[in-house]
Amino acid sequence: MPWTAIAWFTALLVVAYFPILRRLVEQWATDEDVGHGFFVPVVAGFIAWQRRDALLAIRPKPSWWGAVLIVWSILQSYVGTLGAELFLQRTSFLIGLVGILLLTGGVELIKELAFPLLLLPFMIPIPAVIYNQITFPLQLFASSVAESVLNLFNIPVLRDGNVLELASGEKLNVAEACSGIRSLLSLTFLSLVYAYFFDKKVWMRWALLFGTIPIAILANAGRVTITGFLAASNPELAHGFFHSLEGWIIFLIAFVMLLMLHVAINRVYAWTGGGKRNG
Repeated sequence: MPWTAIAWFTALLVVAYFPILRRLVEQWATDEDVGHGFFVPVVAGFIAWQRRDALLAIRPKPSWWGAVLIVWSILQSYVGTLGAELFLQRTSFLIGLVGILLLTGGVELIKELAFPLLLLPFMIPIPAVIYNQITFPLQLFASSVAESVLNLFNIPVLRDGNVLELASGEKLNVAEACSGIRSLLSLTFLSLVYAYFFDKKVWMRWALLFGTIPIAILANAGRVTITGFLAASNPELAHGFFHSLEGWIIFLIAFVMLLMLHVAINRVYAWTGGGKRNG
């Protein structure tokens, strides 16, 4: 395997994309929704390192389709720069990386690195137009659930869109940061990594990935509801440090729910005889 060539071309790719990558890292540091981006390349790199024996055993068969992907990445980056579209610029880096691996190592190298490569898109924030389409329905759902639960416990509340107004006059604005998108993005990445290290069944990664969607949505609705209870008793508990602490606790609860889902799926799988068939 021509590791020197791979390292050289990858270094050139990083240099060429340095302005784009620098802005990406700056967003990781300032935007809590994508703070997990720091961990994505580290985890992907560690998984690739774990596979080093299999990688060293690969017989390289360079494919010219890699050159096609490299040209594609250059054109996409140029279009993204002209249109000031960060998502196109950032994803073009990943396309270029796959192109380099394909051009120097071939299809077998891509197959061996498929999973860590599939993790890398998690470090790129989703486009704003899609982000807005996702967050607003989540905001409305969370505020609607909170309103129903609070009324169930005889706590007067008036909902106007994504704003909850309590009898005390306290207003809770379920903003984008409280929509649940943050926990959804982080939890989906975590579900794939967890399934990789703790379950050898490839399909389990997809099962947990899709399972994190309702878990994250319900957990966030619970967070907004709990915030409503706290605000009704003491408005100070709904802001600042306590609000942030509550977010971390809810995320941990969501992760525990993910672990319980994993156990439940494995029990059903064993009950149906899937484990015996594989054995």
